[in-house]
Amino acid sequence: MTTDKIALVTGANRGLGRAAAIALATRGLRVVVTHRGDPAGAEKTVKQVQAAGGTATALRLDIRDVDSFPSFTSELSEQLERWGASRLDVLVNNAGVGVFGPLEAVTAEDFDAVMGTNVRGTFFLTQAVAPLLAQGGSVINVSTSLTRHTSPATSVYSASKAAVEALSRTLAGELGARGIRVNSIAPGPTATDFNGGAMRDNAEMRQVLAGQTAFGRVGEPEEIGDAIATLATDGLRWVTAQRIEVSGGAFL
Repeated sequence: MTTDKIALVTGANRGLGRAAAIALATRGLRVVVTHRGDPAGAEKTVKQVQAAGGTATALRLDIRDVDSFPSFTSELSEQLERWGASRLDVLVNNAGVGVFGPLEAVTAEDFDAVMGTNVRGTFFLTQAVAPLLAQGGSVINVSTSLTRHTSPATSVYSASKAAVEALSRTLAGELGARGIRVNSIAPGPTATDFNGGAMRDNAEMRQVLAGQTAFGRVGEPEEIGDAIATLATDGLRWVTAQRIEVSGGAFL
């Protein structure tokens, strides 16, 4: 199946971003993948999209650098033109950082890095890209199941994602007049390289987290990617301002 639709996935050089890019491509969307400074990883994603029969290209983007957004949107517009398009249909705000530690260990620099990336970067990138979004488009912000339950040493990360969820609901109201849906996807424990690949590589951690889910295991990146791609489709065109948790029933 092919469509004329185009998606932008931030932080798609690895992990959930790569899985989302591939899942969108298998549903016929052309994909712009971004990376902060990992061209090799981004190119790997592009090749995997192409191997799945899709079309993709990579652009560099550091969502911490708000001042770079005007030049990035110009590059994005040029890429859309190369594809014979003028509009973007789907924006997946996936790129983010996690700094974890107990109250006494978190520094002001840690706090600013997490909030500056996950909240400030997400907000201002959406602001920058919004004029390019097509009527009836979709914005999907990646959150976390940690906004519903608690886990040690995650306070700042969880707070940043709770802010992303609040932004999603408010922006759904602001952009709704253009038919643009804004939702958040909240993954549970997933085997990616996030946080040093702990949930992927640490067998003891995986076993503990698996025991706290209804399905008895941690998630796989492809399962989150499929959820993102499904939310982007017209089949869920009446869904906006929602938080959709994809966690296998974690911490019920």
